[in-house]
Amino acid sequence: MMPTPKTNAMLVCDYVITEQETNKKSLIGIFENIGAMKFPFMHPSLSVYIKLTEARGTYRFRLDLVNLQSNSVVGQGEIPNDITIANPLASHELVFNLRGLKFLEPGEYEFRIFANDSIFGQKTFNVSQLAPKAAE
Repeated sequence: MMPTPKTNAMLVCDYVITEQETNKKSLIGIFENIGAMKFPFMHPSLSVYIKLTEARGTYRFRLDLVNLQSNSVVGQGEIPNDITIANPLASHELVFNLRGLKFLEPGEYEFRIFANDSIFGQKTFNVSQLAPKAAE
């Protein structure tokens, strides 16, 4: 049986840049809250960066976006190919680029990362209703 990976970091941001020569990642616009004037609200795109360790074997990684009020999956991303990891002491990075996420209501949401359908990390964030700007 393969060990379930451990999450060292899980961050939500506008986008992730990967430097081609070094494979270093730069996370641009890290955030934990989303504000919207009205609902339903469509977020054009965001990225989720995950750093993991203690993995050994072949894994299929999936990321779910869950509305915590209804406990329903409202978005999902998947790494298209299985990933084989030989060294459990090494760190590995995953990046999920998600487009067109639809938030039906304000409230708490959570990203959940799965390896072979076993959850091994989560990141909660808040989606809030912004107050209309006062007329000047």
